[in-house]
Amino acid sequence: MPVQARIRQQIAELGPWFHNLHLPDGTETSPDHPFGDFPSFKWQHVAAAVPEDLSGWTVLDIGCNAGFYSFELARRGAQVLGVDVEPMYVRQARWAARELGLHDRVDFVEGDVYSLLTARQHYDLVWFTGVFYHLRYPTLALDLVRRVTDRLMAFQSMTMPGEARDIAPPDVQLNRRELLLQEAWPKMAFVEHRVADDQSNWWVPNASCVEALLRSAGFEVVSRPEHEFYICKPVAVPKESGHDLMRVRAVIDSAGVHGAS
Repeated sequence: MPVQARIRQQIAELGPWFHNLHLPDGTETSPDHPFGDFPSFKWQHVAAAVPEDLSGWTVLDIGCNAGFYSFELARRGAQVLGVDVEPMYVRQARWAARELGLHDRVDFVEGDVYSLLTARQHYDLVWFTGVFYHLRYPTLALDLVRRVTDRLMAFQSMTMPGEARDIAPPDVQLNRRELLLQEAWPKMAFVEHRVADDQSNWWVPNASCVEALLRSAGFEVVSRPEHEFYICKPVAVPKESGHDLMRVRAVIDSAGVHGAS
């Protein structure tokens, strides 16, 4: 069987694909993707915000899917661990790593963001995109990501329409709760049923909420290269946040918490 025919057959057997990967022989894994050349066109908008030379960096790609971002970061010299809860995506990513000749710079495992509760390893860069709004426990997840981030964190979330943003006052009196109704107040809509016919979509924050969540977890936004996309650096966690992740260990272990990517 010709090489290209073999590759196309393997792509079909591993599908369906959400990442359209461009393979060395010119074959694409999802050439008819409804979003277009996804996520390549997203990467083109944010690539300049990530260091060009990542030699010596370790990267954690949470919700890696078929590995597009893992591969791009590995091409810049990083050693990358991609994690996803969906076994199909992990199989796709491992196959693609071999086809792309990047298997020595990337590794892919099944897992979710909550497993970071017991993680000991830290990473220079954590790639945390396309996951946050799928999580039942999003603030815990963000705290855990902060816990393992040493240099940079890339964050993306689906958000409400609008760019209004403001920093909330340090205190709100009970008789002034109408402030919470202002457009720019940090807020996050809860999705009881579905968004885009996807029952794993749980939360839709506004722009103010995203930035407030990042600050409260101990991140400083250093750039916004793309709509809904933030490059952050870790800073001191605000004392008023009252973080004590060890107190939730028993809850996580007993409840069997899982995320989605």
